[in-house]
Amino acid sequence: MTLPDPLPASPGEPGQPALAQDFLARLADVIESRKPANGGDPGQSYVARLFAKGVDAMLKKVGEEATETVMAAKDGVPEKVVYEVADLWFHSMIVLAQFGLRPADVLAELARREGLSGLQEFAQRPLAPPDPRG
Repeated sequence: MTLPDPLPASPGEPGQPALAQDFLARLADVIESRKPANGGDPGQSYVARLFAKGVDAMLKKVGEEATETVMAAKDGVPEKVVYEVADLWFHSMIVLAQFGLRPADVLAELARREGLSGLQEFAQRPLAPPDPRG
């Protein structure tokens, strides 16, 4: 198996993977459309079935995919790592949708951290992330 070509950067925006962002936004739209509240049929859609089962089922899948990602990385086969990370990202996007979040929210957080050393960013973190519920 060979790795697919990465999505190119958007013309006129060096280094900005706009096409990748567009793809993630489109995938998020599809996930949103699969929610049973939006007409998704758990009998016809894997994603709708996960939404119907609830957050615990979603989180279990994220945990499974994270474990499979670790195992693929331990195997040292780049194609396996890409395959498993794709599954992990996909299931993480379902969790994001469950909480009314989108990939752009994660990208904004990553952008906020850009330019900080990992140690500097870690030192600036509160003991726990802020709870928007108050």
